[in-house]
Amino acid sequence: MKSANIVLIGDGAIGSSYAFNCLITGVGKSIGIIDVNMTRVQGDVEDLSDALPYVAQKNIYAANYADCEYADIVVITAGVAQKPGETRLQLLAKNAKIITEITNNIMANHFDGIILVASNPVDVLTELVLRLSGLPRNRVLGSGTALDSARLRSEIGRRYNIDVRTVHAYIMGEHGDSEFPVWDYATVGGQPLCDFVPKAQQDQDFATISERVKTAAYSIIEKKGATFYGIAASLTRLTAAVLNDDHAAFAMSVHLEGEYGLHDVSIGVPVLLGGNGLDRILQLDLNPADLKRLQDSAQVLKDNLQTVL
Repeated sequence: MKSANIVLIGDGAIGSSYAFNCLITGVGKSIGIIDVNMTRVQGDVEDLSDALPYVAQKNIYAANYADCEYADIVVITAGVAQKPGETRLQLLAKNAKIITEITNNIMANHFDGIILVASNPVDVLTELVLRLSGLPRNRVLGSGTALDSARLRSEIGRRYNIDVRTVHAYIMGEHGDSEFPVWDYATVGGQPLCDFVPKAQQDQDFATISERVKTAAYSIIEKKGATFYGIAASLTRLTAAVLNDDHAAFAMSVHLEGEYGLHDVSIGVPVLLGGNGLDRILQLDLNPADLKRLQDSAQVLKDNLQTVL
């Protein structure tokens, strides 16, 4: 068990939702919050502290980068938010500058833990943090397609009236427009989804589900301006897996070194996550079409990474 010290960088809609979710679910023993607007941070610290009598006790405080020295995990949610009609990749130029400064500040303060990146475009920024920090790949992770995979499970559960907790499925690739579901490995109670759903309706059903998952963020942003509850819940679960050494399976953005035939890119693939961060990459035997989708998605990310290196 780690000492469970969390430092959160970015106190916007996602960051504050994540801090609250960690508080009410008992994840972490301390949460330090850093943001360019430290007045807002102090307000959130005071507001979150009001909930302490009803939850597991923890230390919540306005942090600075020196506190990273004592952090087991640093969670980065800072950056410019996606606007209606805007793709995640369109945020890259602005957010790369922000993330570069943040990474340099983290590493200048003797940080020796795990970095979890959620800022978009998360795959490219995860790779950028990895290269800037000099940390090994197991300790620089992106939330990647963890949220997309949760959305996929939810959509399958709704469409077929199934308890979503019995559904297991992955979205792989970019956390963005080139992502794709891996239908061959989707299961319901252990039964392959391709056996559960009649073949005659699979093409239409799967295409509809895939599109709804891919465009979910656009729909939410158009209606309420931002997505934050779903990603906050995902980040909380990922944090718990690290702090509790769960060795749990998620689809996350990790740096590949030959897995799936790919190099020098961070992209969403199934992994086991534990106390040391990335425990192992789960290499699925993808069919040729899905492997091509993953390769094409990786090329999109590589091309965008080159614009900020």
